[in-house]
This record gives sequence, structure tokens and C-alpha cells, in this order.
Amino acid sequence: MGLLVCAAAAAWWMQGLPGAGSSVAQPGGPPGQSGAAGSSRGDRQAGGNRVIAVEVATAVATRISTDVRAIGSLQSDETVQLAPEIAGRVATIDFEEGTPVKAGDVLVKLDDSLLRAEVADTEARLNLAKANNERARQLARTGNVTDRSRDEAVTNFETATAALELAKTRLDKHLLRAPFDGIVGVRTVSVGAFVAVGTPVVNIEKIDGIKVDFKVPEVYLTSIAVGQVVDVTVDAIPGKTFEGRIYAINPQVDVNGRALQVRARIENKDLVLRPGLFARILIKGAVERDVVLVPESAIIPRAGDNFVFRVQDGRANEVRVKLGERSNAQVAITDGIRAGDVIVTAGQHKLRDGAAVDVVETHPQNDKSAQRDAARSGG
Repeated sequence: MGLLVCAAAAAWWMQGLPGAGSSVAQPGGPPGQSGAAGSSRGDRQAGGNRVIAVEVATAVATRISTDVRAIGSLQSDETVQLAPEIAGRVATIDFEEGTPVKAGDVLVKLDDSLLRAEVADTEARLNLAKANNERARQLARTGNVTDRSRDEAVTNFETATAALELAKTRLDKHLLRAPFDGIVGVRTVSVGAFVAVGTPVVNIEKIDGIKVDFKVPEVYLTSIAVGQVVDVTVDAIPGKTFEGRIYAINPQVDVNGRALQVRARIENKDLVLRPGLFARILIKGAVERDVVLVPESAIIPRAGDNFVFRVQDGRANEVRVKLGERSNAQVAITDGIRAGDVIVTAGQHKLRDGAAVDVVETHPQNDKSAQRDAARSGG
């Protein structure tokens, strides 16, 4: 009994010693290290608060170029539906479908028998009016004709002259000519068919140069300009890119689609491109912007938003950001932080807003080569 009393007194005396029971070694850890201090590599206690070890990078400002992409259609450099200006019956067809023609070539002739008769009639009337006018002129010299008769003779001569010109013009209209060099399409009439005024006979396409029509959103108003080079690809010719150049921009914005109509021209000397083909358009580096870049690893997506931790005065503050283009493990920040801000790139998933941090490594985010790479491949 006396031994038990002595042992209890000794235990009570040791509990009162400074530091007694305050340090319990963890399995595998050094003596005196607490469980809290050993729970995370590099984390430590400071002033009763847990300090999280993090890696950081500095947000840098740079200028990136963004490509503009669009879809469109190829158009002939010039196109026309050949149609008669007078009604008549098709007498001859003087072309082969799908073949080249020259400007001025006669492609279709309408029956001209009535028109030739009309020309002959007006020529006879003109000859009579001419003779009467000459006779009235001679009589006027001797005063053997009235002024009225003289005026009527002149008027009849002028009217007959105009009538003959009209008849010859109508006769010429029975010939349908090619208005420019091009390729004729597939005809829609045959010899012997009666065609009314404006009836389409055949289309003619000028395709040694090809137009490409496309639209871009109105936000690119200041980024698209005449003279810019475009790369055009068509699904019908895989693996080949055609270079064109913008030559026209519609001054009016399409109010329905809020888009700009743009037209470019492509050389097509080998005639491989054809009007109507679906086209994909790429304008490289059309949009240049000043942005702030951070490593992609710094972004924390959550509930549809994106966040980063910004380090200031030894604490990490959570900031909502808006993202832009991504490239080469970099992401552009369009809102939320500024160039020069120190951003957590590793360890942020252990952080809460306002947590104390210890920077253990800084990434060389301000490396000029990294900025150039981002600028070259932006968008």
C-alpha cells in the first residue's frame, strides 16, 4: 500500500513539469513533431495558424493574336444567265455545253425572217423619204414649195432614218452573244423551241478567278480589312489550301445575324475550284489583344465559374476570373487579375480564402520566350 501511494505521488509531480505531455512523436516522424505539423509535406504552424506550402507564378502581360474562322461559299468571278431580249423561235445553237467561249461569240440565233423583212421595209421607206427630202430642198431654193411641205419632208426623212436604226437593232437582238470570256453551262432550250423575253437559255461563268463570300461576327469590325490574306479550304478538295485576299467588305451590317459580309478573291488558273462549293475560311492573326497570362494549372473550376488564388502579404485570396484563349499550358485572363499579381499554381486545392501560405517555389512565368510562344499560338 505504501508503494502505491509513492508511485501516484511521483506521477502527479511529473505532470507538473514544463512541456510534459505536449510532444508526442508520430510513427516514422522525428521525436517532438506534432501530428498537425507532419500531416502535409512542407506545411507548418505559425502563430497558432496552419501555413500551407504553395508554388506560385507571376501573371504577365503580353500581346496575342487570334485567328478568325468562318464558313462561306465560292462564287464565279462573273456570272450571267443568257436570255433573249425579244421573243422568237430558236433557229441554231452554236456552242457545246461546258466549253470555253470568248466575249462576243454568237451562242444562240433566233429566227430572224420577220425582222429581216422589217429591215427591208424600213430601208425602202427611208429611200422614199430621202428622195422627197432632196426634192423639197431643191424646190425651196426657187420658192416653189411651202415651208410646211419642206418641214414635212425633213421630218419624214428623219423618222425613216430612226425606224431603220430600230429595225436593225431588233434584228441584232436575235443573236445571243457571250458578254465576257467564260465557260458555258448546260442549256435549257433546244432548236425549234419558242422563247419569251427573259427566258433563261444558258449560264456563262467566269471562273479563272473565284470569289469567296463569307460572314464574320460584328465584333471583328475593326479587325477585318481589305487586303488581308485568307486561307480557304474546300471539302471537295481535301488536303489543299488556297490563298485569297479580301477585296470588299459590305458597309452595312446584317441586322439579323449581326455579321459583316466579306468577299475575297482567289486565283483559279487551273479551274479546279468551282462556284457553289462550300468553303472554310481562316484569317490568321486577324485579332490582336493585350492580355494577362497565367499557367493553366492555376485555374480552379467550380460550379460553372473559374477561380485563382492571388498571394498578397503572405495570404492567399480567392479571386473569380474570366478566361480567354488557352495555348501552350497558358491561359489568358480577361478579368479578375492584373499583370504582376502572384498566383498560386500548385497547392491551391488545400487553400481557403485568406489562408496563410509559404511560397516554396516560383515558376519563371515572366520568361520572354513563354510570352512569345503564347503570342504566336494564341486563339
